[in-house]
Amino acid sequence: MKKIHKLLVANRGEIALRVMRTAREMGIKTVAIYSEADRLAPHVKFADEAVCVGPPPSNQSYLLGDKIIQICKDLNVDAIHPGYGFLSENAAFCKKVTDAGIIFIGPSPESIEVMGDKLSSKHAVAKYNIPMVPGTPDAVTDREVAKQKSKDIGYPVLIKASAGGGGKGMRVVENEEEFDEQMDRAVSEAIASFGNGAVFVEKYITSPKHIEIQVLGDKHGNIVHLFERECSVQRRHQKVVEEAPSAVLTPEIRAAMGQCAVDVARACNYYGAGTVEFIVDEKLDFYFLEMNTRLQVEHPVTEQITGVDLVKEMILIAEGHPISFKQEDLTINGHAVECRVCAEDPRNNFLPDVGTLTTYVRPQGNGVRVDDGMEQGMAIPIYYDPMIAKLITYGKDRNEAIDKMIRAIDEYQITGIQTTLPFCKFVLRHEAFLSGQFDTRFISLYYTPEVLDTAPDADEEAIAAALAAHLILHKKATPSQESTGGQLVKSQWKSNRTALR
Repeated sequence: MKKIHKLLVANRGEIALRVMRTAREMGIKTVAIYSEADRLAPHVKFADEAVCVGPPPSNQSYLLGDKIIQICKDLNVDAIHPGYGFLSENAAFCKKVTDAGIIFIGPSPESIEVMGDKLSSKHAVAKYNIPMVPGTPDAVTDREVAKQKSKDIGYPVLIKASAGGGGKGMRVVENEEEFDEQMDRAVSEAIASFGNGAVFVEKYITSPKHIEIQVLGDKHGNIVHLFERECSVQRRHQKVVEEAPSAVLTPEIRAAMGQCAVDVARACNYYGAGTVEFIVDEKLDFYFLEMNTRLQVEHPVTEQITGVDLVKEMILIAEGHPISFKQEDLTINGHAVECRVCAEDPRNNFLPDVGTLTTYVRPQGNGVRVDDGMEQGMAIPIYYDPMIAKLITYGKDRNEAIDKMIRAIDEYQITGIQTTLPFCKFVLRHEAFLSGQFDTRFISLYYTPEVLDTAPDADEEAIAAALAAHLILHKKATPSQESTGGQLVKSQWKSNRTALR
C-alpha cells in the first residue's frame, strides 16, 4: 500500500472542489490546475497549490496530459484524480500516469479501454449472460448488411457510435427509407466528435428508462454495487434530473440489476468507482448499455442514500486498501434528488447562455446540498460544459425529497443568465414524474417552453426573482415599493421576466 500525501485534481469547477474537500478531510494536500479563464475560480483558491496550464480552450489547458504529469513531478504529487470529463476516461493518459510512477485514482488503463468502446464492452461481458439489446455484434462496415439486420430486428432501430457518449453519433431510424440518410449523419458526427466513425445497429426501445448502477471495486477482487440511480429526464441525451433510488424498481429487479452490474465490472477486472448503465423498457426488462469508468456527475444522490463518500473510497482503493464494507452491509436509507443547474435557456431549446452571475445566492437548510464551483460576479466561460452547479436534496422518502427540492429551487437566486432551474421545477411538479411513469421521452412528450410561463405561480416567481435582484443591487430601496409613488410596480417586473429568470 502506498499512502497518498499530495493529490492533483486534473479538472475544474464543482468536481475539483468536491474531490479536494474529501482529500482535505483525509489530511491530503491538494494541487489545482487552471486555465487562464479560471484564474479566480473557487477550486483554485481552495487548493494548497495551483498551477496555470494554459489558455482557456480545453485542448490548450485541461487536456494537456503530458504537461499535467510534468506538474506532478515538479511538485512531488503522489496521485491524480481526473474527476469526470476531460481526461477521466482516456486510457492513454491513465497509462502515462502510472508509467510515471503516479497513482491514477480510477481504474486500470485496460479497463478504461475495454469499457470505452461499446462493442468491446459487450464482448467482454458476454460470458456472464448479461441481457443485451438485440443488435449487430460488431461495428457496421457493410451498409446493406446493416439494413438487413435492421429488417431482422424490426424498426425502429438506433444507429450508434461505438466510441464516445453524450448522445453524439446517435440516430433513430424509423423505417428503411430513411436509413441511408441517418447512417450518414451518425457516421459523420461520430468522426467529428470522436475521430472514430465505427457505428453499430441495435433495436430502439421506444419507451426507455435510463437506470444506472453504481459499483465499487478494489485491487483485491472485491466488487459491490451501491444500488441504482434513475436518470431518464434528459435533453439531447444528457441528464438534467436524477434520483436514487428509482421509483419503479422492485427489490427483485434491483437485486438482479445489481448483480449484472457487478458481473460487468468483474468482466474487466475493475477497481475504483464506476457506473453500469442500463436501458429499461415499459415491462421493466433491462438491457446493458455501457459502463462509465469514472465518477459520475450524479454520484451525490448515491452518497446521500448510502452514507458512503465515493471519493474517499476511490482514494483508499487507489492506495491499495480493500473495500471496508460488504454488499450485505449496504442499505437504502431515504431518497435523494439531483437537479443540474446549467447555464442554458430552457425557453430556447436549452441553448447555452453566456453572461455574468449578477446574483448568485445558494439555497440552504436541512436536506439541501449544493455542489458548485462558481461565485457571485463570476462570468460563465464559453469554453466548457455549461453546468454551474448540482442541487441535491435528501428526504426520508421520495415525496419529502421532491418537496425539499422545490423549496430549494425557489430559494436559489440566480440572475444575469438563464438556467435550467425553471425546467427542473416543471419536471418535479409533473404528474408523469410524480407517478414514476416517465422515460427518456419526457421532454418530447410533455415539455414546451410555453409551460414555464403558464405555470400556476409563474408571475409570483418572476416578482420574487426581480425583488431579490432589486434588493441586492439597490440596497437602499425598500422591498415592496418603488422610489416614486410607494406602489408596487408589478407590470415592470413582468416585462423583465425573461431577463430575470
